[in-house]
Amino acid sequence: MIAGNVLGLLGVGLAAGVVSTVVSLASIVSYPALLAFGLPPLTANVTNTVALAFTGVGAAAGSRPELAGEGRRMLRLGPIAALGGAAGALLLLVTPARTFELIAPWLIAMASLLLVRPPSGGGRGEHGTLGRIALFAVTCYTGYFGAAGGILLFALLTAMFDHPAAKLNAMKNVLSGLANAVAAVGFALFGPVDWSAALPLAAGFLLGGWVGPKIARRLPGHSLRYLAAACGLAVALKLGWDSYAG
Repeated sequence: MIAGNVLGLLGVGLAAGVVSTVVSLASIVSYPALLAFGLPPLTANVTNTVALAFTGVGAAAGSRPELAGEGRRMLRLGPIAALGGAAGALLLLVTPARTFELIAPWLIAMASLLLVRPPSGGGRGEHGTLGRIALFAVTCYTGYFGAAGGILLFALLTAMFDHPAAKLNAMKNVLSGLANAVAAVGFALFGPVDWSAALPLAAGFLLGGWVGPKIARRLPGHSLRYLAAACGLAVALKLGWDSYAG
């Protein structure tokens, strides 16, 4: 690719990485940009997923204050998220996407509305097996379809743990990063990845993922949850229109 395209994709990755770590909607920035750079839809999709895995690396580095004391919990939940991402990628290879396209708007809308409800407090825990099953299901969705998967995961973690929004957002970034990383390995091995586009985009994602948590931790009160909820509802409406009326 020419230098201008490389710099453009680096900038797109930076912007999308910030959007991903703050409101979990990286693909609304990066996927259309890849199409605009001339990549076919399938190539753009798998290239975006491969590059997106680097957001989780940057987010983990930028979220060290929020992740302090969460090491053991991440070690328990991380493998579940990775398995979910792997299962989702496998489903993508062997099943039609139409079913998930019809269900996704409703899932995203419900998750967004859950983020708006007032926190109940009271020291919630992981809810044992039920919480782990829900985590597997959400990360399976992330590996399979992906649209606003971070919002679904943010809503789930909000229900599971009585933590500040910035800490939950940091946990979400790491777990969704693991799910994306495992799915990306499958796509890198078996999908038509455009590496000349993936590499500068990944570099931008890495930097954006590191910058995003610094922004998220400065948002006042519950504004991070409300911002993610508003963006999620907008995506649900768009996906619903495309799926049912398009």
